[in-house]
Amino acid sequence: MKLPPFILERHFAQYEFEVPYQLSCSDCEPLRMSELLAMASPESMNLWENLQFFYTDSAGHPLLRHEVATLYEGILPEDILICAPEEGIFLVMNSLLEKGDQVVVISPAYQSLYEIATGAGCRIIPWEADDSGHYQVENLKTLVTAKTRMVVVNFPHNPTGAMVSPGDFIEISRFCDLNGIVLFSDEMYRGLEQDPADRLPGATSLSVSAVSLSGMSKSFSLPGLRIGWLACRNPATLNKLLQLKDYITICSSAPGEILSIIALQNRENILGRNRDIIAWNIRLVDQFIEDNPGLFSWNPPVAGSVAMLNLLSGQTSEQFCQDLLVEKQVLAIGSHLFNMPKPAIRLGLGRVGFAEALERVTRL
Repeated sequence: MKLPPFILERHFAQYEFEVPYQLSCSDCEPLRMSELLAMASPESMNLWENLQFFYTDSAGHPLLRHEVATLYEGILPEDILICAPEEGIFLVMNSLLEKGDQVVVISPAYQSLYEIATGAGCRIIPWEADDSGHYQVENLKTLVTAKTRMVVVNFPHNPTGAMVSPGDFIEISRFCDLNGIVLFSDEMYRGLEQDPADRLPGATSLSVSAVSLSGMSKSFSLPGLRIGWLACRNPATLNKLLQLKDYITICSSAPGEILSIIALQNRENILGRNRDIIAWNIRLVDQFIEDNPGLFSWNPPVAGSVAMLNLLSGQTSEQFCQDLLVEKQVLAIGSHLFNMPKPAIRLGLGRVGFAEALERVTRL
């Protein structure tokens, strides 16, 4: 399989560690080691202090799989496969798809959610939002054909922050089941809903054939651990994923697994902290738009840590981001990196340094 360069990741690789101000990070404020270990129970601290660097269970530490399973309804530890978040996408696409399959993918999307399937010889059908930025289930249904093998969704959505209602999500799952389609759901931002009533069920809780992807990188503030998971109640599917994993990472990082256990055991504290940061930054953006009439607009997210700030001045997103980079040392991700036609920039609302970066935009 030959894949094109990952445009967004190459852009971050070029600038992320050189530019002091970040406006578009998709994760939440990363935890420090001291903060995380301060949350550990005596039992978890014992796991950490007595950790030996053996190979780990290829499916994941049993206690970690237990903690992950508690995030879902009706899911058991044996329904969980621990992997790196990006690896999870690769495993699903290469295990469950064949050349010639059609795949309906939410658009815009994180590049690997469609590019890996394209590299496997599949035809991608984009599911786009309507003019108001909403994803309509009835529109999704019209895109499905007899050759559709998989529907790929991502809610809360990166990069727009869009959501569907729990009822709509259940309808998507039912429709996929009725048509023999695998629902692959990227749920990396689940848990960051401003109102708990907006939280969607995990796709894997709704359907035996569905696969949920999540991990420690976004909602749980631990991207550096490189720990994620796939959740699926179909043993045959999980076996395929596990067999392919043997050719990639074999097993996960032993320290990363133990630290993930500690974080998940304290998830309400971490998620609550991150929701507070996001809520504060949403208020800052509302004030920023009010203070700059006619220049910007947005749809505030009801969930997740990202949203799009629309540029109304007529400037392209590429030029706007370049001016920010050169003149203000602010790294921003433009809509052009997601192949979005309208000029906008992705706002990363989960970082405590967001206010300082936004303040520099006002002086551009």
